[in-house]
Amino acid sequence: MRHALIYLVLLAAGIAGVLWLAQVGGDVAVRVGDAEILVGLPIALLLLAVLFLVLHLILAGIAALRRLPGRLRARKATKRRAEGDAALTRALVALAAGTPDAARIESKRARKGLGDTPQTLLLAAEAERLAGREDQATEIFRQLAASPEARFLGLRGLLRQAIQREDWSAAQRLAREAEAAQPGAAWLRQERETLALRMRDWREALTLAPPGAGQAALALAAAGQEPDLTRAAELERQGFAADPAFAPAALAHARRLRDSGSPRRARTVLEQAWAARPHPDLAQEYFRDDADALARMKSAEALAKGSPRHAESRLLVGRAALEAGLTGRARQELDALVSGGQADRRAYLALSDLEEVEHGETPEGRAAQARWLRQAATAAPEPRWRCASCGTDHAAWQPVCPSCQAVGTINWTSPQTLPATVG
Repeated sequence: MRHALIYLVLLAAGIAGVLWLAQVGGDVAVRVGDAEILVGLPIALLLLAVLFLVLHLILAGIAALRRLPGRLRARKATKRRAEGDAALTRALVALAAGTPDAARIESKRARKGLGDTPQTLLLAAEAERLAGREDQATEIFRQLAASPEARFLGLRGLLRQAIQREDWSAAQRLAREAEAAQPGAAWLRQERETLALRMRDWREALTLAPPGAGQAALALAAAGQEPDLTRAAELERQGFAADPAFAPAALAHARRLRDSGSPRRARTVLEQAWAARPHPDLAQEYFRDDADALARMKSAEALAKGSPRHAESRLLVGRAALEAGLTGRARQELDALVSGGQADRRAYLALSDLEEVEHGETPEGRAAQARWLRQAATAAPEPRWRCASCGTDHAAWQPVCPSCQAVGTINWTSPQTLPATVG
C-alpha cells in the first residue's frame, strides 16, 4: 500500500510537470549548417526520451550479446554437473552391487562431468580396485595423496593396498603419514599397533598400546631390542611397573639392578613380583646368593611372606624345608597343598622324597613312596610357558612363538587354570 501511494505521487508529479511544460510553451531550435529546425518543447523532450530509450536498448543488446557465450558455457556446465552427479550416484550403486565394469564406466562419466574432485577420484580408485586393476587404483590414490585437502584419503587407500599385498614396512610408513595428516583417528592408531607387532617393532607397539598389563611384555621385548643399556634398563623398569605379576619383566629388572650393584633393591623387586603372582623362576633368582640349604630355607620363608597361602609359596617352602632337613615343616606345607586341592605333580613327588628321607628303605617308607608316586602319575602337571595359538610348550617366555610365529601368545598356564595373558 505504501509503495502504491509513492507510485501515484510520482505519476501525478510527472503529469503535472508535463502539463506545466505544455502551458509554458516555447520552441527548441536545432541548427545544422544553414538549416534550422524548430520543435516544440514538449515534442523535443519526447524525442529526447525516445532517443535515450533507443540508445539504452542498443547498449543492452550489445551487453547481452557479450554475455551470451558465458551463459551458454554456464548452461553447459550446469548440464554437465547434473550428468556428473547422476553418474556419481550410479557409480556408487554399482560399487554397492559389486559390478566393477559398470562402476568404472560411471566413475569415468562422473569425472568427466564433475572433474577430478576428491569424491570422484576416490570413487574411481575404488572402482579400479573392485575390477582388480590395482596399478590404476594406486595411481589415483597417489593423485589423491598429492592433494592437501584429500591427502588422508589417498594415504588410506595406499595403506589398504600395502596391507593387502603384505608389504608391512610400506604399510607402517603410510600409517605414520596418515596419522600425521589426520591426527586422532582411533582405528589408525590400532592399525599402527598391529603393524608394529607384525614388524616386531616392540618400541613403537609399546607407545601405541593402551595402558594395561600388555605393556609389560611389550616393554620387555623392546628392552631386548635396545642397544643402549640405560634405555634398556628403563624399559625393563617400565615393564615391571606396568605389571608386577609378569615374572619375566620382574626378573629382567631385578637382574639389571643386581648387575648394577643394587642387590637389595633386586630382592625387593622379586618380593613384590612374588606377592603379585608367585612364579618358580622368581625363587631361583632370589636364591642366587644363598650358599647352603638353610640359607635357601630362610630366603624361601622371606619370599613367601608376600603370598603365604598360594600353592607356589607352600611348595617353595616345603621343598626348601625338605632340602634343609626340616621334615616337619616340609610335611606341614606339602600336606596343606594336598588337603587344599592345590597339589600338582611336583607336590606329590616332593612328598615321595619326604617319605624316603623320613623312613628310608623300610617297607613302610616304600609303601608311602609308592602311594605318592601313583598320585603323581595322575596329578595335574606343573605350570609351564605354553603358546595359546599352537599349544607348544617353551622353556621361557618369548614375545613371539618360534613354532607358529604368533605374537603375544606365550602364557604361564597349567591345565588347572585358564591361561592368563601376559603378552
